[in-house]
Amino acid sequence: MNTIPTIQTLTSVHPNAVLGENVIIDPFTTIHEDVKIGADTWIGSNVTIMNGARIGRNCKIFPGAVISAIPQDIKFSGEESFVHIGDYSVIRECATINRGTASLGETRIGSHCLIMAYCHIAHDCIIGDYSIFSNNSTLAGHVKVGKKVILSGFTAVHQFCNIGDYAFVAGGAKVRKDVPPYVKAGREPVSFIGVNFVGLGRNGFEDTLIKDIQNIYRIIFQNKYNTSQALEVLNHEIEESGEKKKIIDFLKKSDRGIIKGYF
Repeated sequence: MNTIPTIQTLTSVHPNAVLGENVIIDPFTTIHEDVKIGADTWIGSNVTIMNGARIGRNCKIFPGAVISAIPQDIKFSGEESFVHIGDYSVIRECATINRGTASLGETRIGSHCLIMAYCHIAHDCIIGDYSIFSNNSTLAGHVKVGKKVILSGFTAVHQFCNIGDYAFVAGGAKVRKDVPPYVKAGREPVSFIGVNFVGLGRNGFEDTLIKDIQNIYRIIFQNKYNTSQALEVLNHEIEESGEKKKIIDFLKKSDRGIIKGYF
């Protein structure tokens, strides 16, 4: 069985780049020197992979993508930094993923992610496993996105925002505040519009657990409490669970403040 990487003609691969077994690189693609690509990954034509890229196994990177270009940040002064992409992730046409700055040193995308065409992920962003970004979604710098998050098309996320696990953000949303886990967010200004019932059900959450999560968010968003008041009520009225702890921890750590309810 042939395990040698397949590099088509009219492709530029620096001799110091490290390619795993069975990597396929199509024509007109450029791979820079300080690049590592895991086994069985396919790189389409007209892709540019620049210094600092660390790409996992069984990934697919489609034509026109640019991976690990320097940050679009005037504070960047040439320091060493990276883009890490986990295994089995797919980067579609013309997506751009910038490497980190001295602040964090890396931009990281988890495993099994799907980053659709024309998305942009800026410097120092962290993306959890199994997340999906629909076409033209854009993250500014230092954004953190949890696992199994879905961003619909043309979502724009402000720098330093956090989006919690299993959240769903509606198309065209302008995310300026943190989006807690398990919720749907949409409208303008972006607001809590419900619990992500469909996403949670698809990921094996039992109906009783989903109702518990809904009760937590009813207290947070529908009872006219401020965040401090809501946390106090949650501690007294809602039984302990991993989901409750995750939500409370998210609220306590939110520097930008969370989105508001539309009610």
